[in-house]
Amino acid sequence: MKKMKPIILTKEDRDALQKIANTRTEEARRVQRANILLQAADGATQARIAEVVGMSRPSVILCLKKYGDAGWEYALSDNSRTGRPSIISDEAKIWVRDLACQKPSEYGYAQELWSITKLQKHIQKTCGEAGYAELKDVAKSKVWEILNAAEIKPHRIRYYLERRDPEFERKMHDVLLVYKQVELMFDGSGNIVWPDDRSRTITISYDEKPGIQAIANVAEDRPPTGKHGFTARDSEYKRLGTISLLAGIDLLTGEIIPRISDNHKSADFIAFLKVLNDKYDAGDKIRIIMDNHSIHTSKETRAYLETVPERFEFVFTPKHGSWLNLIESFFGKLAHVCLRGIRVKTKKELVERIYRYIAEVNEDPVVYHWTYKMDEVNAG
Repeated sequence: MKKMKPIILTKEDRDALQKIANTRTEEARRVQRANILLQAADGATQARIAEVVGMSRPSVILCLKKYGDAGWEYALSDNSRTGRPSIISDEAKIWVRDLACQKPSEYGYAQELWSITKLQKHIQKTCGEAGYAELKDVAKSKVWEILNAAEIKPHRIRYYLERRDPEFERKMHDVLLVYKQVELMFDGSGNIVWPDDRSRTITISYDEKPGIQAIANVAEDRPPTGKHGFTARDSEYKRLGTISLLAGIDLLTGEIIPRISDNHKSADFIAFLKVLNDKYDAGDKIRIIMDNHSIHTSKETRAYLETVPERFEFVFTPKHGSWLNLIESFFGKLAHVCLRGIRVKTKKELVERIYRYIAEVNEDPVVYHWTYKMDEVNAG
């Protein structure tokens, strides 16, 4: 017998074979043959494989030969094959790939995505009518092989975000221009340099984080001990309601300016604007980078802005451009450091702890600097 070529398994094939090898409900011979293929793929010799799986060396060789002829599913079966395996034409492979790029619902099925089993059965059912009779007995492993060669994975979803704002580039440039102007207000030592010939402009990166849940334990947490080095927590909990955090970062000082409320309405946004109005000198211009949420442009908000003319300037990020807003970096840190796994006895306690965390951050504030595409922006 000639020396067998080494087996190269795809990740999907290996996972499928591993599942068969580890199950207690499969036939013993299928488990043995799955182990043969797995060990061969790991480089074990035929003699070693025969010893481990408890089969004769000719049986191991036959299993490996069947794999080379028609894939792992055929290698695990008891079917005999005479002559050479059928050849699948390039046109048939293209047809299979085209099917995989359509949704099953387009062919009358209920599911949204193809599984390889479902796709295999559909191929076997419709290949004759399509003129590709050689696919009538196609194995799942062969379907995998055809799709993998074209890097098609119809069972997977990878999310993206489509740009739906026709003015995305212009709005992004406006935001980056603000960041560039802020950058130019620092000298080489990182000190703020205020212009003497005009009023000061304060720049705030602002957003809301609504729906923060106040969650209470129904039993006390058990702290780590010498026996278990983790906090033990009862899986049951009680919901106490939600709160909304409205917050901005002063991009010159790094200070976080928060306001927490039960709601996320125009009145709450106006209340935050009043916090800013009281905080900064009357002659300062307060420029706010934020998204174009309806409460930021509502009739109530516009009415308030008319009472403080020339005080505020809004710079809107493009739709689906929240990543352009520096406050999102702080919200990510807040969620990871403060809110992750937090349990409270009352909603008031949650509010107090968020305020306390922000106060701790403001003891040693970090000045955020935007760098992406800044070399392409002129300060103007």
